[in-house]
Amino acid sequence: MRQALNESRKAFDADEVPVGAVIVHKGEVIGRGHNQIKTLKDPTAHAEMIVITQASAHLENERLTDCVLYVTLESCAMCAGAAILARLKAIVFGAWDPKTGACGSVIDLTKPGLFNHTLEVQGGIMEAECRDILQKFFLAKR
Repeated sequence: MRQALNESRKAFDADEVPVGAVIVHKGEVIGRGHNQIKTLKDPTAHAEMIVITQASAHLENERLTDCVLYVTLESCAMCAGAAILARLKAIVFGAWDPKTGACGSVIDLTKPGLFNHTLEVQGGIMEAECRDILQKFFLAKR
């Protein structure tokens, strides 16, 4: 999660919503990224989408069955859906997202039995640190 937080700081410095992510496969980081929505002018350029693409390219496989996604904010519906389609083993996230969270906050797309693939979900990891950078970002915007 510390590496995902480092990525979120890069997003903060680029005036992007500070969300960072990494994907780990057998103890090795094979994808790292942060939100780049404004930079790339792409509404799908969430940190999770970027690292899923990187990890798939690294493994030369669209299935990421032995991989864990670490992300600083609970995934939205798009990103949770992509994690399911990629067959990730697990999502581990920092801060809960009471507005768009799709891993249990607003909706739970990761609920066992809902889709043909079930992944593990663990939230609240380093929650204070992950929440703090988001709050700092949005306070500066107001």
